[in-house]
Amino acid sequence: MAEYHEALPGSTASQRLLNWIDNRFPLTKLFNEHMAQYYAPKNFNVWYVFGSLSLLVLVMQILTGIFLTMHYKPDAAKAFESVEYIMRDVPWGWFMRYMHSTGASAFFIVVYLHMFRGMIYGSYRKPRELIWLFGCAIFLCLMAEGFMGYLLPWGQMSYWGAQVIVNLFSAIPFIGPDLSLLIRGDYVVGDATLNRFFSFHVIAVPLVLLGLVAAHIIALHEVGSNNPDGVEIKAKKNEKTGLPLDGIPFHPYYTVHDIFAVSVFLFIFSAVLFFVPEGGGYFLEPNNFIPADSLKTPLHIAPVWYFTPFYSMLRATTDIMVDVLAALLALGAVLGIVRGGFGAMGKIVIAVAAIVAVALLKYFDAKFWGVVVMGGAVLILFALPWLDRSPVKSIRYRPGWHKIVYGVFVAFFLALGYVGSKPPSPSFNYIAQLGTLVYFGFFLLMPWWSRLGTFKPVPDRVTFVAH
Repeated sequence: MAEYHEALPGSTASQRLLNWIDNRFPLTKLFNEHMAQYYAPKNFNVWYVFGSLSLLVLVMQILTGIFLTMHYKPDAAKAFESVEYIMRDVPWGWFMRYMHSTGASAFFIVVYLHMFRGMIYGSYRKPRELIWLFGCAIFLCLMAEGFMGYLLPWGQMSYWGAQVIVNLFSAIPFIGPDLSLLIRGDYVVGDATLNRFFSFHVIAVPLVLLGLVAAHIIALHEVGSNNPDGVEIKAKKNEKTGLPLDGIPFHPYYTVHDIFAVSVFLFIFSAVLFFVPEGGGYFLEPNNFIPADSLKTPLHIAPVWYFTPFYSMLRATTDIMVDVLAALLALGAVLGIVRGGFGAMGKIVIAVAAIVAVALLKYFDAKFWGVVVMGGAVLILFALPWLDRSPVKSIRYRPGWHKIVYGVFVAFFLALGYVGSKPPSPSFNYIAQLGTLVYFGFFLLMPWWSRLGTFKPVPDRVTFVAH
């Protein structure tokens, strides 16, 4: 049982109130552990603001979502009308709706940047593997939340986008048709689907998301934050105080740092919100302002922009692409047997595994492998801590050409996103196929290329210039 502390004589009313709370709930203790006495590296740069911004946008999405839920009707006959009612008749309804839709795009922007920062500075490396895994699980939940929320306005693109994506599950062998039926709740996307998605979007996924965010932050504060140098600040401590020599309290130093970042973010966010809330058709497509019509298919069906890189990979997986993948597997197996230095048994295992893999590639149709590729593009992120074999964490101390590799990866990821938002064409299909190979090659070949080159010596302590 915790000690009971009496308020000091002459304490103010607020101090007595705080003391009363602390005797019953560890408010001050939590604040000290996670803010005032949590020591973070003193060399954080601008890349380290996106985690706090992600938390800010999450709170914004929850608050605006609660307001929208008050007026929205999860009924296929009334959903679109209820959204129009929110936009036109509810006081400040248009503001809340646009804030929620723009916030969804802002959420993915800051999360993508946050994840990229983790990649370039090696924030997924030991002892932070669990932080990265929680982060990837958060990303998965965000994708589910975004997809299900996109159906709720019940516009043309919402309806047909859901129709296309849910039908993809039917390509899974044996269980596909039953799984699609379970997700839809009916043989076509309809009222049952809308109710299912509304329940998950409003209750189930947010609860899981909040739990994962809490676990992400707790794991971070347990092992400490990484920094642009990839140096562990806990290795060098003050002999008298036991505090990291290269650390500073998160509060007030980084709270001020984050408040400034929040101010800049809100300025940009507000400019988009008030002047271009549709984002040129990327945040809210023109077709989604038309009521869902099961008898009229839009000329071009594409998901919202933050899903388009993965949608591109799905479309790129054609029969030709499967043949190319089979050929690459066979080539890799031959190289492994000839130059891998394996014994006789190892060579037999490689040969058998390659034959089985090629046979599976040719047995199932390209649609199924497209689903596998799309899902694998997200799931492979979970393996990143064990794929990177570099002797240093941060890109600062890696060979210069490693930066080019990361640059090519980003360029092709953006290209995949652009191609996925456009109608299919032969040239776009070739770009998507090349981008898919680059994306998976970046990760699958990482155990090899991440060890190559001349690495710079990592300093014993963080490099820091006061500003």
